[in-house]
Amino acid sequence: MKIIVAGGAGFLGSHLCDKLIEQGNQIVCVDNLLTGNLDNVKHLKNNPNFQFIDHDVSKAFPENVKSELSNVNCIYQLASPASPNENNSKSYISHPFETMRVNTLGTWKLCEIAVKLGAKFLFASTSEVYGDPEEHPQKEEYRGNVSTTGPRSVYDESKRFGETITSAFVRSKELDGRIIRIFNTYGPRMGRDGRVVIEFVMAALQNKPLPIFGDGKQTRSFCYISDMIDGIILAMEKGEKGEVYNLGNPNEFTILELARKVKELVGSTSDVEFTQDLPQDDPQRRCPDITKAKQNLGWEPKVELEEGLKKLINYLKSTRAISAS
Repeated sequence: MKIIVAGGAGFLGSHLCDKLIEQGNQIVCVDNLLTGNLDNVKHLKNNPNFQFIDHDVSKAFPENVKSELSNVNCIYQLASPASPNENNSKSYISHPFETMRVNTLGTWKLCEIAVKLGAKFLFASTSEVYGDPEEHPQKEEYRGNVSTTGPRSVYDESKRFGETITSAFVRSKELDGRIIRIFNTYGPRMGRDGRVVIEFVMAALQNKPLPIFGDGKQTRSFCYISDMIDGIILAMEKGEKGEVYNLGNPNEFTILELARKVKELVGSTSDVEFTQDLPQDDPQRRCPDITKAKQNLGWEPKVELEEGLKKLINYLKSTRAISAS
């Protein structure tokens, strides 16, 4: 098949490109490199089944590349900044208008292309649509507890509207579309954008303090990248038109438990440092109910946290990422 991966030079997108090419597909990777990185796909540069287009999907495609978008069978919409860290230049806090545009106008334009070509469509939404949840664990039917005006709203609300756009195209334009809500994911190629797993591992490898927001009792679930990619592909292949699927690891850990596990696996002398208040609208608990994905997609994560952390630690050591930080 010929497949468009929007946001294909990002952390998730690049691994998705790898897997789809491994399955024998032709990939058109579209990314404007706002938060993506060409290093993530440099190993695919000379692969005849891979093509990279530097483009912002919230804008119309130029005439000279439109021919490359013909005969497309599937479109994955993964394009968006994803980090909430206000101190990082690649976060959605640092790029509020780009984030809102790509999740709304970008999704709208890609839906139009999918309808025109008769292609299947997948919108990568996020667990952030649940906000600071009053239901736990979160099922797809839960409508969330989200601020429309807080600093995180540029991401949360644009993802929610992206879901609305996708659903409207399904109902009114015969789009063969589905939505996934991605929970915390980690693994190789994860850039240092402030997200907790990579920040803890990098700090521990350098015996630097592991900074914790609040008291560290807030919880998250952590899904290893290979499991997430399998889930995304299954959602496209087996997911029903118009449906929403949670994808994530349902095993829940406090941030303090994560910090202690990272220290143990690295053998680090790092201290755990409670130095910062919780960011505004930071959720206290976050854990997916994946019953629907298990039943409808035949998917559930296989890689436990300790195994996944070991893989990430070994990757960072082997690529000498620690010495370059």
